[in-house]
Amino acid sequence: MVVIGGGFGGLEAARALAGAPVAITLIDRQNHHTFQPLLYQVATAALSPADIAWPIRGLLGRQANVRVVMATVTGVDTQKREVLAEGITVPYDFLVVATGARPSYFGHDDWAAAAPELKRIEDATRIRQRLLLAFERAELIADPAEQKRLLTFVVVGGGPTGVELAGAIAEVAREALPRNFSRIDPRTARVVLIEAGPRLLAAFAEMLSAYARRALERMGVEVMTGAAVTGCDAGGVDLASGRIEAGTVVWAAGVRASPAADWLDAPHDGAGRVKVAPDLSVPGMPEVFVIGDTATIVGRKGRPVPGLAAAAKQMGHYVGALIAARVKGAPPPPPFRYRNFGDLATVGRNAAVVDFGTLHLTGLIGWLFWSAIHIYFLIGLRNRLVVALTWLWSYLTLQRSARLIVDP
Repeated sequence: MVVIGGGFGGLEAARALAGAPVAITLIDRQNHHTFQPLLYQVATAALSPADIAWPIRGLLGRQANVRVVMATVTGVDTQKREVLAEGITVPYDFLVVATGARPSYFGHDDWAAAAPELKRIEDATRIRQRLLLAFERAELIADPAEQKRLLTFVVVGGGPTGVELAGAIAEVAREALPRNFSRIDPRTARVVLIEAGPRLLAAFAEMLSAYARRALERMGVEVMTGAAVTGCDAGGVDLASGRIEAGTVVWAAGVRASPAADWLDAPHDGAGRVKVAPDLSVPGMPEVFVIGDTATIVGRKGRPVPGLAAAAKQMGHYVGALIAARVKGAPPPPPFRYRNFGDLATVGRNAAVVDFGTLHLTGLIGWLFWSAIHIYFLIGLRNRLVVALTWLWSYLTLQRSARLIVDP
């Protein structure tokens, strides 16, 4: 079996086959697995990269039937059943594609240089560099207009990542930095969250969306809904209502799937996600499975399975169990069914939203629940302890422990 991608889905698929008579090759272009839900905390100097990332070889080192290859996949030959990666070919009997998603700039890929996305450790450190450099440069600038531009931060996209980023940037400016500068007052920084839709957190209940907006506005974040970005450059963003001059712009507005659909010549939706069968296989290719953000499948109540870590892990476990059953000649499991254990997003200190469908949590209780869940899903006791202690220290002191300006 070949697994492309060492994210939540790919790792879970490989782990589900521990001890099975299957030789697994896991291919990833990076040597580490990243806990993406906490990338924004690296971007806003709350955590260090090593707190939320782990070497893939270390995670699978004790699993004797796994071989890890660090390479960039360039295509798949479904006729020969081979994966093409940087001049090498890896044959497969079963293929699991778990290559995740990329940011979508809605046809304006040239905006990427001015508005970085947040998908990888490199993205997080790049955003952290821009964020901290903005304050350092504002300290040196005498021109009030340029100082104001440097201290304006724009987050595009009102989903969980955008909400969490905007709240965290506001906390950095208003809580962590005020006593560290002599010429500027970081509390005067302007943080703007722009959402093209009618409300924030569109996948959450309306009352939670409204709560998140109120919480952000109490923190000093300007929330603009129903506002689509029409232009973006190094100096700021353009809207139908005018221009916002900004020193830092971060993109959290949408995603598109990896090129897996092109590799497989498979049917896909408008975002490039492969339309998979109920057992997560590609129609007409029972030996090829696509999972996680790369796949689209309708779940309960006719809604697509969301692109969340929990969904990817469930898909990976399911495919691993299905392949194990085929190898052993056992009956296959029933069609995949996603179990939604709730949607979560943190807004800031003592504020988060948790949506269990019929049960909603907000405020301090929601924030404590959000914190506990994220610590629980971190890999390894060391990382759980480090993150828990770092959060406790930040909570008590209002400081950010990873305020280092380094080249990403």
